[in-house]
Amino acid sequence: MSLDKKFLEYPMRRYGMDHERYSWSMLSQRPKIEWPNGKKLALWVNVCLQFFPINQQGKPFKVPGGMTMPHPDLRHYTLRDYGNRVGVYRFLKAFDKYGIRPTFAMNTRLAERNPYLLHALKERGDEIACHGLHMDALHYGGQPIEDERQQIDHALTRLRELSGQDVTGWLSPARSESANTPDLLAEHGIEYFSDWVNDDMPYAFKTNSGEITAMPLSNELEDKFILMDNKHSEQSYVEQICDAHDFLLGEAEQQGGRILALNIHPWMLGQPHRISKLEQVLEYITAGEKVWSAGAANIRNAFLSQTKDA
Repeated sequence: MSLDKKFLEYPMRRYGMDHERYSWSMLSQRPKIEWPNGKKLALWVNVCLQFFPINQQGKPFKVPGGMTMPHPDLRHYTLRDYGNRVGVYRFLKAFDKYGIRPTFAMNTRLAERNPYLLHALKERGDEIACHGLHMDALHYGGQPIEDERQQIDHALTRLRELSGQDVTGWLSPARSESANTPDLLAEHGIEYFSDWVNDDMPYAFKTNSGEITAMPLSNELEDKFILMDNKHSEQSYVEQICDAHDFLLGEAEQQGGRILALNIHPWMLGQPHRISKLEQVLEYITAGEKVWSAGAANIRNAFLSQTKDA
């Protein structure tokens, strides 16, 4: 039997992308970006502040970094809580020491449960992005759109109320999405999201409610990915970040500004045996005069100021 002709018909087959979400382009051929004050490399340190429910449902999949033992998994629950009670304050000291302006991607449930931590972030004036409702509130294909809309509305409305910020950035728990997620985020006033990791620079992303910005937050350089998933050593983590810095800086010298995006967790790098490794990384990156440390929204704004009419 011959193959039915319909199997060879694909209306989106073309040069470039097979969807309408964003335009295709080679990174090396885009307009050169210049960061403020002549800096070549933008440093985006994104701190994930997370609440993992001890009675997680794991729908539709077990939460990465979540509970692994039979309920109640107090060992992992309290380890995650350690980051929000102890580790994050070591982060703050390191940021101040090396002049880092981070973005804090915070679960709304954590903001409700830890008012002291939220107050400390508000006093610092750093950007707060929404990391979803909590780490077990996943977004996924097949999720009823009204359920997801209510989930996003609750997370954003409450975090904006508690933080006093507009909260224009989003990182999904476990970077999980449905096909509707970007549209619902734009519908709720989100200007950038960080779930897609397919670039080293921001790019325009189309939704049903207008254009937003995809801000790629490297998964390859994430502390959890390197240390927990790949089981590399702490020193290897330092070497990989420094290598990425050197390469991106060299590329930026030739092709225009680049972003070094570091996604870190206080329950990982905030441990007493690891915090010095974060400090080594920050000391190395900030040793020269070519790096601009800024929050994600400020990096996006600097990017858009040079590309929106291009």
